[in-house]
Amino acid sequence: MDFEYFDGAQRCLGVLELPDESKFPGPRPGVVAVHEAWGLGAQVQRRAKMLAELGYVALAADIFGDRYIPADPPAGMAKIGEFLDDRPTLRRRAAAAVSALKAHPRCNGKVAAIGYCFGGSTVLELARSGNPDVLGVVSFHGALETPMPAEKGKVTARILVCHGAEDPLAPHDKLNAFLSEMADAVADCQTIAYTGAMHSFTNPEANGAIMPGIIYHERTDRRSWVAMQTHLAEVFG
Repeated sequence: MDFEYFDGAQRCLGVLELPDESKFPGPRPGVVAVHEAWGLGAQVQRRAKMLAELGYVALAADIFGDRYIPADPPAGMAKIGEFLDDRPTLRRRAAAAVSALKAHPRCNGKVAAIGYCFGGSTVLELARSGNPDVLGVVSFHGALETPMPAEKGKVTARILVCHGAEDPLAPHDKLNAFLSEMADAVADCQTIAYTGAMHSFTNPEANGAIMPGIIYHERTDRRSWVAMQTHLAEVFG
């Protein structure tokens, strides 16, 4: 179902998926799912449904606002560039989704966030911000660098990074820099690098047409989803 919330004056139109109350009665933990560069499309909406099937109150967040869907890859790259160049706004927009989900009556007040590609970068920014409402995050093939690195002792969310070991958009030097950043911040971060996987390994529509390094990898998609479930179970206790 459509779910309207606001970041200041900016209207956001997410998609909310609720767990079956007969199987999962009462308030449940919430998970915000953040979309790729292509906006709030089929991929993240499918993931929100899968999260609800696991018993979570799931919100596919609308980071762009007004459910803007880029017309083509250049438009998508331009839109995410606006947010990546303005990390405080990106953090605030993501935090608005967290706050809206936390306030929903089916949510028990415990919230985590997951994200894909641009969404993976977004949830890592949430963790770096030290947002106390975010208990844990999972990044799937997200970019790892930031102009606002985590500060020592500020990261309270438990972090899981599911990374394609052959991702051309996040090569080994950036992975190593990220690991050093997390170590310096004394963050609770586990990172899994999957050999054979490149960028967008969770998206069945990624076939290398946009660029050769953007391609689905079924084995890693399946394994990373299982890793996420283990992580969320630990985060929510």
